[in-house]
Amino acid sequence: MAGMKLVDYRVYLVLDPDLCGGLAGMLRVTQAALAGGAGVVQLRAPQWKKRQWVEAGLALLPLCRAADVPLIINDHVDVALAVGADGVHVGQQDLPVALVRQLMGPDALVGLSVSDAAEMTALEGGAVDYLGVGPVFATTSKPDAAPALGLPALKHLMPGPGVPLVAIGGIAQHNAADLIACGIDGLAVISAICAAANPEAATRELVSLFGVNA
Repeated sequence: MAGMKLVDYRVYLVLDPDLCGGLAGMLRVTQAALAGGAGVVQLRAPQWKKRQWVEAGLALLPLCRAADVPLIINDHVDVALAVGADGVHVGQQDLPVALVRQLMGPDALVGLSVSDAAEMTALEGGAVDYLGVGPVFATTSKPDAAPALGLPALKHLMPGPGVPLVAIGGIAQHNAADLIACGIDGLAVISAICAAANPEAATRELVSLFGVNA
Protein backbone atom coordinates (compact mmCIF):
# COMPACT_ATOMS: atom_id res chain seq x y z
CA MET A 1 0.00 0.00 0.00
CA ALA A 2 1.40 3.42 -0.89
CA GLY A 3 2.69 5.31 2.12
CA MET A 4 3.16 2.14 4.22
CA LYS A 5 6.37 0.68 2.84
CA LEU A 6 9.11 0.01 5.39
CA VAL A 7 11.94 2.26 4.21
CA ASP A 8 14.67 3.86 6.29
CA TYR A 9 14.52 7.49 5.15
CA ARG A 10 16.87 8.87 7.82
CA VAL A 11 19.80 9.40 5.45
CA TYR A 12 18.66 9.68 1.86
CA LEU A 13 21.66 9.96 -0.47
CA VAL A 14 21.17 12.03 -3.62
CA LEU A 15 24.02 11.34 -6.02
CA ASP A 16 25.60 14.21 -7.92
CA PRO A 17 27.89 13.07 -10.77
CA ASP A 18 29.90 16.29 -10.70
CA LEU A 19 30.61 16.17 -6.96
CA CYS A 20 31.31 12.44 -7.08
CA GLY A 21 33.56 12.59 -10.15
CA GLY A 22 31.51 10.67 -12.70
CA LEU A 23 30.10 7.16 -12.62
CA ALA A 24 33.10 5.54 -10.96
CA GLY A 25 32.98 8.09 -8.18
CA MET A 26 29.24 7.64 -7.77
CA LEU A 27 29.70 3.91 -7.30
CA ARG A 28 32.47 4.51 -4.76
CA VAL A 29 30.39 7.04 -2.81
CA THR A 30 27.34 4.78 -2.90
CA GLN A 31 29.25 1.81 -1.53
CA ALA A 32 30.68 3.95 1.25
CA ALA A 33 27.34 5.57 2.11
CA LEU A 34 25.59 2.20 2.21
CA ALA A 35 28.26 0.91 4.56
CA GLY A 36 27.63 3.99 6.72
CA GLY A 37 23.90 3.36 6.94
CA ALA A 38 22.24 5.26 4.09
CA GLY A 39 18.68 4.00 3.69
CA VAL A 40 17.81 5.34 0.23
CA VAL A 41 19.89 6.15 -2.86
CA GLN A 42 18.64 8.52 -5.54
CA LEU A 43 20.23 8.99 -8.95
CA ARG A 44 20.04 12.63 -10.01
CA ALA A 45 22.01 13.81 -13.02
CA PRO A 46 20.12 16.65 -14.75
CA GLN A 47 22.86 17.33 -17.29
CA TRP A 48 23.14 13.74 -18.45
CA LYS A 49 21.66 12.06 -21.53
CA LYS A 50 19.25 9.19 -20.96
CA ARG A 51 21.81 6.57 -22.01
CA GLN A 52 24.11 7.75 -19.19
CA TRP A 53 21.23 7.54 -16.73
CA VAL A 54 20.56 3.95 -17.74
CA GLU A 55 24.22 2.99 -17.54
CA ALA A 56 24.49 4.46 -14.05
CA GLY A 57 21.22 2.94 -12.88
CA LEU A 58 22.24 -0.53 -14.00
CA ALA A 59 25.57 -0.16 -12.20
CA LEU A 60 24.02 1.18 -8.99
CA LEU A 61 21.20 -1.32 -8.73
CA PRO A 62 23.31 -4.33 -7.62
CA LEU A 63 24.92 -2.25 -4.87
CA CYS A 64 21.53 -1.17 -3.57
CA ARG A 65 20.08 -4.67 -3.86
CA ALA A 66 22.98 -6.13 -1.86
CA ALA A 67 22.28 -3.62 0.93
CA ASP A 68 18.48 -4.04 0.69
CA VAL A 69 18.17 -0.31 0.03
CA PRO A 70 15.86 1.18 -2.62
CA LEU A 71 17.25 2.90 -5.70
CA ILE A 72 15.18 5.92 -6.71
CA ILE A 73 15.41 7.68 -10.07
CA ASN A 74 14.86 11.43 -10.12
CA ASP A 75 12.17 12.60 -12.59
CA HIS A 76 12.52 9.93 -15.29
CA VAL A 77 9.96 7.12 -15.13
CA ASP A 78 11.29 5.59 -18.35
CA VAL A 79 14.78 5.25 -16.86
CA ALA A 80 13.39 3.73 -13.67
CA LEU A 81 11.46 1.15 -15.67
CA ALA A 82 14.41 0.43 -17.95
CA VAL A 83 16.81 -0.36 -15.10
CA GLY A 84 14.31 -1.95 -12.72
CA ALA A 85 14.68 0.75 -10.07
CA ASP A 86 12.53 0.75 -6.95
CA GLY A 87 10.91 4.09 -7.49
CA VAL A 88 10.80 7.62 -8.85
CA HIS A 89 10.98 11.06 -7.26
CA VAL A 90 9.24 13.89 -9.10
CA GLY A 91 8.81 17.62 -8.70
CA GLN A 92 5.83 19.89 -9.05
CA GLN A 93 6.44 20.41 -12.78
CA ASP A 94 7.05 16.75 -13.62
CA LEU A 95 4.52 13.98 -14.33
CA PRO A 96 1.59 13.98 -11.89
CA VAL A 97 2.15 11.53 -9.09
CA ALA A 98 -1.04 9.63 -9.91
CA LEU A 99 0.30 8.96 -13.40
CA VAL A 100 3.72 8.03 -12.01
CA ARG A 101 1.99 5.53 -9.72
CA GLN A 102 0.02 4.12 -12.62
CA LEU A 103 3.16 3.66 -14.71
CA MET A 104 5.39 2.34 -11.91
CA GLY A 105 2.84 0.06 -10.29
CA PRO A 106 1.57 -0.33 -6.72
CA ASP A 107 4.81 -1.66 -5.25
CA ALA A 108 7.09 1.16 -6.40
CA LEU A 109 8.17 4.06 -4.22
CA VAL A 110 6.90 7.43 -5.40
CA GLY A 111 8.23 10.64 -3.87
CA LEU A 112 7.14 14.22 -4.50
CA SER A 113 8.93 17.52 -3.86
CA VAL A 114 6.92 20.14 -1.96
CA SER A 115 7.83 23.58 -0.70
CA ASP A 116 4.72 24.86 1.08
CA ALA A 117 1.54 23.81 2.84
CA ALA A 118 -0.60 24.11 -0.28
CA GLU A 119 1.56 21.61 -2.16
CA MET A 120 1.51 19.27 0.84
CA THR A 121 -2.28 19.26 1.08
CA ALA A 122 -2.92 18.97 -2.66
CA LEU A 123 -1.80 15.35 -2.77
CA GLU A 124 -3.54 12.75 -4.86
CA GLY A 125 -4.70 10.15 -2.35
CA GLY A 126 -2.52 7.09 -1.96
CA ALA A 127 -0.13 7.93 -4.79
CA VAL A 128 2.80 9.23 -2.72
CA ASP A 129 5.02 7.25 -0.34
CA TYR A 130 7.04 10.20 0.98
CA LEU A 131 7.50 13.94 0.51
CA GLY A 132 10.74 15.80 -0.09
CA VAL A 133 10.33 19.13 1.73
CA GLY A 134 12.49 22.08 0.82
CA PRO A 135 14.78 23.58 0.10
CA VAL A 136 15.10 24.12 3.83
CA PHE A 137 18.38 26.02 3.48
CA ALA A 138 19.95 27.75 0.49
CA THR A 139 21.46 25.31 -1.99
CA THR A 140 23.54 25.49 -5.14
CA SER A 141 22.65 21.95 -6.23
CA LYS A 142 19.43 23.07 -7.92
CA PRO A 143 19.62 26.57 -9.44
CA ASP A 144 15.86 26.73 -10.09
CA ALA A 145 14.88 25.70 -6.58
CA ALA A 146 12.26 27.64 -4.65
CA PRO A 147 13.43 30.11 -1.99
CA ALA A 148 14.76 28.49 1.18
CA LEU A 149 12.05 27.71 3.74
CA GLY A 150 14.12 28.08 6.90
CA LEU A 151 13.48 26.26 10.17
CA PRO A 152 10.42 28.28 11.33
CA ALA A 153 8.52 27.49 8.12
CA LEU A 154 9.54 23.85 8.29
CA LYS A 155 8.23 23.59 11.86
CA HIS A 156 4.95 25.10 10.69
CA LEU A 157 4.58 22.30 8.12
CA MET A 158 5.01 19.56 10.68
CA PRO A 159 3.78 16.91 11.34
CA GLY A 160 2.63 16.63 7.73
CA PRO A 161 -0.01 14.58 5.90
CA GLY A 162 0.77 11.11 7.27
CA VAL A 163 3.66 10.09 5.01
CA PRO A 164 7.37 10.39 5.82
CA LEU A 165 8.85 13.84 5.33
CA VAL A 166 12.42 14.11 4.02
CA ALA A 167 14.11 17.50 4.28
CA ILE A 168 16.31 18.62 1.41
CA GLY A 169 18.41 21.65 0.56
CA GLY A 170 21.69 22.78 2.07
CA ILE A 171 21.75 20.03 4.69
CA ALA A 172 25.06 19.22 6.39
CA GLN A 173 26.35 17.94 9.71
CA HIS A 174 26.19 21.39 11.33
CA ASN A 175 22.45 21.92 10.76
CA ALA A 176 21.06 18.37 10.54
CA ALA A 177 20.29 18.10 14.25
CA ASP A 178 18.02 21.16 14.05
CA LEU A 179 15.98 19.49 11.31
CA ILE A 180 15.66 16.29 13.31
CA ALA A 181 14.49 18.33 16.30
CA CYS A 182 11.66 19.66 14.10
CA GLY A 183 10.41 16.09 13.71
CA ILE A 184 11.60 15.43 10.17
CA ASP A 185 11.78 11.75 9.20
CA GLY A 186 14.82 11.94 6.94
CA LEU A 187 17.61 14.04 5.50
CA ALA A 188 18.22 14.13 1.76
CA VAL A 189 21.86 15.03 1.39
CA ILE A 190 24.05 15.67 -1.62
CA SER A 191 27.34 17.47 -0.96
CA ALA A 192 27.48 16.43 2.71
CA ILE A 193 28.21 12.91 1.48
CA CYS A 194 29.20 13.22 -2.19
CA ALA A 195 31.88 15.83 -1.45
CA ALA A 196 33.01 14.36 1.87
CA ALA A 197 36.58 13.15 2.26
CA ASN A 198 35.16 10.05 3.95
CA PRO A 199 31.60 9.41 2.71
CA GLU A 200 31.11 6.41 4.98
CA ALA A 201 32.03 8.38 8.11
CA ALA A 202 29.92 11.34 6.98
CA THR A 203 26.91 9.08 6.49
CA ARG A 204 27.43 7.32 9.80
CA GLU A 205 27.58 10.68 11.60
CA LEU A 206 24.27 11.77 10.08
CA VAL A 207 22.61 8.48 10.99
CA SER A 208 23.88 8.81 14.56
CA LEU A 209 22.07 12.14 14.96
CA PHE A 210 18.81 10.19 14.93
CA GLY A 211 20.03 8.32 17.99
CA VAL A 212 20.78 5.08 16.16
CA ASN A 213 24.23 3.77 15.34
CA ALA A 214 24.74 2.52 11.77
